[in-house]
Amino acid sequence: MIRASRASPLCCPSLCALHCHNARPELEETMAIQHAVLALLAGGPSYGYELKGEFENSVGPQWGPLNIGHLYQILDRLSRDGLVVAHREEQPTKPDRVVYEITDDGRVELDRWLGEPSPRSGGFRDDFFLKVTAAARSGAARTVRAVLGNQRAHLLRELRNLDGLRRTAGDPVVGLLLAAACRHVEADLAFIDDAESVLLADGASVLSAIAAARPARPSGEGSGSARVAG
Repeated sequence: MIRASRASPLCCPSLCALHCHNARPELEETMAIQHAVLALLAGGPSYGYELKGEFENSVGPQWGPLNIGHLYQILDRLSRDGLVVAHREEQPTKPDRVVYEITDDGRVELDRWLGEPSPRSGGFRDDFFLKVTAAARSGAARTVRAVLGNQRAHLLRELRNLDGLRRTAGDPVVGLLLAAACRHVEADLAFIDDAESVLLADGASVLSAIAAARPARPSGEGSGSARVAG
């Protein structure tokens, strides 16, 4: 099994919890890439730049490029865990290259990963959700319309781009992944429609109710710095 790094024993528990939450999506993405590399190596030995190209071609353009430095860190980790082995291969006219090969333990780990369900890596914590919350708490319909309108325009551009890539994808698996990405964007657009229906209907009565329910600040609170008696 691929082992995750442990937190420092000297770390404050509350700070550790915050750090671990913030780092979790990045850690889970790294773990997923590690297993994707094992899957590529299950098809035969390979080296760094070849693996980078195979990964990017297999997952499609919506994933983005794989940093070669990050890939070599992953390969080093897999080697330390005994899931791959590395050996130098001589080349007639070029410097030697390091070739990686999956081990029996690596195949066991790959099968274990494939047999498990995949939880949502980022959970449901989304920057846009916080913007909608902040806009709604402001009680201003104009602010809500601006936040929703800006996001809708961004998502429509993203959807057009993804759909164009999907239509020209030569690999059926990449086309499938791009179609899934389109569905995610369409779901986000549907949420914007729902937010408009809930927050702006009936003259934005929901926003008025939210503003009216906000506790009143006591008189004089936050009006300035307290004076120190001389």
